Amino acid sequence: MDAIGAVTDERLARVILACTSGPGDTATARLVNTIGAVATIQHLLEPPAGAQYGEDLWRSWVVPRLSVEHAQAAIDASERLGVEIVMPGDAGWPGCMSVLGDEAPFALWVLGDSSRLSQPGVGILGSRAATGYGAHMAGELASDAARDGFVVVSTGAYGVPAAAHRAALLQGGATVAVLPAGMEHLYPAGHNRLFEQIVRAGALVSEVPPDAVATKWRFEQQGRLVAALSEAVVVVEAGARSGSLHHAAQAAEVGRPLGAVPGPVTSAASVGCHRLMRDGAAGTVTSMDDVYLLLRRAGASVSTTITDDAPDRSPARSAPTTQRGHGL
Repeated sequence: MDAIGAVTDERLARVILACTSGPGDTATARLVNTIGAVATIQHLLEPPAGAQYGEDLWRSWVVPRLSVEHAQAAIDASERLGVEIVMPGDAGWPGCMSVLGDEAPFALWVLGDSSRLSQPGVGILGSRAATGYGAHMAGELASDAARDGFVVVSTGAYGVPAAAHRAALLQGGATVAVLPAGMEHLYPAGHNRLFEQIVRAGALVSEVPPDAVATKWRFEQQGRLVAALSEAVVVVEAGARSGSLHHAAQAAEVGRPLGAVPGPVTSAASVGCHRLMRDGAAGTVTSMDDVYLLLRRAGASVSTTITDDAPDRSPARSAPTTQRGHGL
């Protein structure tokens, strides 16, 4: 603990906290955003008089996990794997993370081109148990988004996410996969070859250190990063209890335009999408035209010939000009 108390480097302090706290740790992040990472560690080790109710419980969970050794191991593993650690103030840090407020990550581990994180993106989410229809629609949307200059953002999972990533790659576009584990435990392992392709044309990104494994909580928190990196988020397929519905809620919470793809009314794989549209939480998306309409109605500035009454799916449409890091 003495080594922890001697930490004065803000970058090292952020890595320590990223290794210590779970994704979405708002209590710790609120302090970091207010006083900085080094001061937050000091606050944890030496609580000021008059600490608020609940701080003791928070401190008892965080303090025993603080470790300079773990943080240094994460830094060493990152260098060995060729993974870039980016944090606020770095050239590779995406300003769009600001929409997450106190749920923003302390740092991001990026394998690939970190500049892709600051380019306009379209999030495409959906069931891992995708139907042929779902995989087809994910591919169509991703292909058109990539052709129009968007980075296709998803989670690297089986089903709809994989179809979206592959379509973007086939189109010659860029794609980013937000992973629920560290770079030493790429998840799912069956997608190692796909991940290699994504690294060459985009990036893998995680908010946890290289040695972290996938957990239920980390799966649930992926959606907020997908939302932050995207101008709009589309759910292609989702069952009644699909995790994609949780991710959709996260997108809505940070103000991202949300769309859903309708499916056969007899398909259990589309129940969640139909519910989103029925409840007014999501707009109907049948093509990239509808994504542009969602963006326009949300006030985003996109270079396109689309109008509400005369959508245009012209291959000549120019690339998006949405401004990242300033909200929509």
